[in-house]
Amino acid sequence: MPGAFTILFFLTIVAVMLTWFVPAGSYAKMQYSSNHLQVTSPTGIKSSLPATQETLNKLHVKIDIAQFKSGAISKPVSIPNTYKRLKQHPASVLSIFTSMVNGTIEAVDIMIFILVLGGLIGIVKASGSFEAGLMTLTKKTKGHEFALVFLVAVLLLLGGTLCGIEEEAVAFYPILVPVFIAMGYDSIVCVGAIFLASSVGTTFSTINPFSVVIASNAAGTNFTQGLAGRVVGLIIAGCFVLWYLYRYARKVQQNPKFSYSYDDHDSFNKMWSVSSENATDLTFDAKKKLILILFALAFPIMIWGVMAEGWAFPDMASSFLIIAVIIMFITCFGKHGLGEKGVVDAFVSGSSSLVGVSLIIGLARGINLVLNNGYISDTILHASTQVVSHMSGPLFIVVMMFVFFVLGFIVPSSSGLAVLAMPILAPLADTVNIPRYTVVTAYQFGQYAMLFLAPTGLVMATLQMLDMKYSHWIRFVWPVVVFVLVFGGGLLVAEVLLS
Repeated sequence: MPGAFTILFFLTIVAVMLTWFVPAGSYAKMQYSSNHLQVTSPTGIKSSLPATQETLNKLHVKIDIAQFKSGAISKPVSIPNTYKRLKQHPASVLSIFTSMVNGTIEAVDIMIFILVLGGLIGIVKASGSFEAGLMTLTKKTKGHEFALVFLVAVLLLLGGTLCGIEEEAVAFYPILVPVFIAMGYDSIVCVGAIFLASSVGTTFSTINPFSVVIASNAAGTNFTQGLAGRVVGLIIAGCFVLWYLYRYARKVQQNPKFSYSYDDHDSFNKMWSVSSENATDLTFDAKKKLILILFALAFPIMIWGVMAEGWAFPDMASSFLIIAVIIMFITCFGKHGLGEKGVVDAFVSGSSSLVGVSLIIGLARGINLVLNNGYISDTILHASTQVVSHMSGPLFIVVMMFVFFVLGFIVPSSSGLAVLAMPILAPLADTVNIPRYTVVTAYQFGQYAMLFLAPTGLVMATLQMLDMKYSHWIRFVWPVVVFVLVFGGGLLVAEVLLS
């Protein structure tokens, strides 16, 4: 199986080819700006309209104007019944490479966050705090290793459902992966406890502002509608994922060769395990405890900032950099101090170890740029509306889930897909006499079932970080994808029948 870079390069070529064969088209887009609604027609002509509810009603956009004025919806929103075929915009061979560069430029905020995170990790590792702390932890958790995996998975399930922690979850690998290795687990358990758990939580979002809230706003409904069903779904899905993780982790611990990624375990352990053999001092003294406390403190601060202050990646990177500088001063002096050059080299070395992960995110973003610049995303969205027309309620909602499953590959951003697709697809629920909130739920189940698999999403960056093959991940995650689609489909049908 080719590596992450090769897969994304191949997909970039496929995306370029699609722009030659899939008809180009676009919906008119609308965006709030300075108490006006800026409308851009499919052909690019711009006009300004008053930001009033009456204007939205005339445009058949069933969204409360307050959602725009409050900033809850800030991205361009598709306007129903405005789709227009456009002159074909085929991408050139050169765009294969320019899209990679431009995608990297667009993703620079998360890339800097990852590089600062890597630098912070490098300093903590160089201080010897990881080795000393890990030895203490493994002694205390002996015989109860899965308890930590369980705790991490539950916390990230909650983080996913409450505030959509996904890209931010990459920050947890460096602190948790060495611990999981010491407990006898493999790379798949690490990804399962962090990425899979947070993504399942986001799949069954309850109050996540970046998916269910913004999608409900764009659909012209309230996110509290259907909340009970999503809570029930979250509990059942969470139990399934925890059981699935426990079953796999126990087998790996009993027989390491059972691991789906066993053929790569040497390189994985070499990259992530914390060896005590080369450590000069394994005493878990006050200085090392302080360093680990500061390191661990960075993560609840990040979560608080995202949830309470609306932090973006530059804010998170800055908070991590503050912690890093404090730890550099502590590590620089005293017994076994590294000195000024030592701490700077440790920071640079840690950052350089995550350059590959940063580039993967930029390459994945480049694929989306090719599809958007070729004006084929809206064509696929328009075709989807034709597929679900004139269906019965239960069949309509199941097909709608699979429509979002396909759209999730093309638009891997949860908020991006919500504002592009929901104003177009949610009103179709009125034609079959079912509540619009069921379309919002179908969007969650469909898109996130795809994002467990889609190389255009966060998967490839996660696998690159852990040097894990895509084929190994697919082998592990496909039962979870089937569960989401089957269980999610059943839940949607039940909601339709009971509405």
